[in-house]
Amino acid sequence: MTTLIKGQVLAFHADPFSTPWADATRFYAHGAVAIQGDRIVGSGAVDTLRDRFPGAEEVDHSDALILPGFVDAHMHYPQTAIIASWGKRLIDWLNTYTFPEEARFKNTTYATEIAERALDLALANGTTSLCSYCTIHPASVDAIFTAAKARGMAVWAGKTCMDRNAPDDLRDTVQSAHDDSAALLANWHGVGRASYVITPRFSPTSTPAQLEALGALWAAHPDCLMQTHLSEQVDEIAWVRALFPSARDYLDTYEAHNLLGERGLYGHAIHLEPREIDRLREVGAGLVHCPTSNTFIGSGLFDIGLAATHRVGLATDTGGGSSFSMLRTMAAAYEIAQLRGRALHPAQLLWLATEGSARVLHAVNEVGTLAEGSAADLVVLDLASTPAIAQRSNRAGDIWEAVFPTIMMGDDRAVRAVYVAGEAVGT
Repeated sequence: MTTLIKGQVLAFHADPFSTPWADATRFYAHGAVAIQGDRIVGSGAVDTLRDRFPGAEEVDHSDALILPGFVDAHMHYPQTAIIASWGKRLIDWLNTYTFPEEARFKNTTYATEIAERALDLALANGTTSLCSYCTIHPASVDAIFTAAKARGMAVWAGKTCMDRNAPDDLRDTVQSAHDDSAALLANWHGVGRASYVITPRFSPTSTPAQLEALGALWAAHPDCLMQTHLSEQVDEIAWVRALFPSARDYLDTYEAHNLLGERGLYGHAIHLEPREIDRLREVGAGLVHCPTSNTFIGSGLFDIGLAATHRVGLATDTGGGSSFSMLRTMAAAYEIAQLRGRALHPAQLLWLATEGSARVLHAVNEVGTLAEGSAADLVVLDLASTPAIAQRSNRAGDIWEAVFPTIMMGDDRAVRAVYVAGEAVGT
């Protein structure tokens, strides 16, 4: 049975950072996405799809905008309950808020509760796929993958490894980090829509021996992703220099331990040295822009110009990030780019939150697009969800003027519908 999800449809067929946005996009004012089971089998003008799929069931979202479900490329689901905590920068944030909260995940029931809450909040905001850090507790990984399976979601996640500079009850060892990660990988990676991610938190909380062990695990499983943090704050970089005096720069602490590669995800990447920028480009690594986090905890201004030469995705970074909404995250990305002298086009913002993040996750054939064969993960946006947005979008001369107010002022009220693997879910 084919179902046509009808509305305004916006799709990408090229990267708007390397191709003029007008040439990179296709917009259908009277469009639809055709779904069979859990897959997209077509998108475009509704009349064309009716001809292709006669007798298809139709679900009408009127003039709402249909997009691929948002893809959050970097978040910390264990920090869900401490989002919007006051007054700290990175290192104090970890010690004051993050580590005490993550210690609670020794309790499997609590881990399950927060995993389910995090995914429900993501779905309510139109995010259908995400990549998350867990805690040192293997059960925290089981919790997020189990919750994702129940919701049909594609989720990337991994046990966060730390064997120094953390509280006693949040440190593992070189051996347990490797062995726990290997066991979780064997249990979850490629099972349904679950993908395991090898996850050293960042160089300051892993000894060189632990980084080396995780680098060896990645070399043994090169189809996995590896995620970590890079050059988020200047005082963090100074700390890394003190801990690794022989390293050329922050990136070298990963590169020296075989943790630099094309399937590596490097969160934040704000204060990069020229060598680091060159090496990240040479290997094709993924950078993840976390704009609400970067402003909320005072980290700095990411250079979105790197998206022309590097693989770049977008992320909420909850709970350091101050919103579960990828709309708010796009707005913050726009504001940060403005502070660096660049006005991002709405096409570029939407691409970052969908296909751009999917490309960072090496999952563009599965999520983040409306291409035939992709998973039927969709978000349907009401472009007049509040009076303030409606009065602005009513004056729009084209789709970009209509959608930009929702990007800048929208929240979960703008999410009219969400589809995961072809099924409508509650929002």
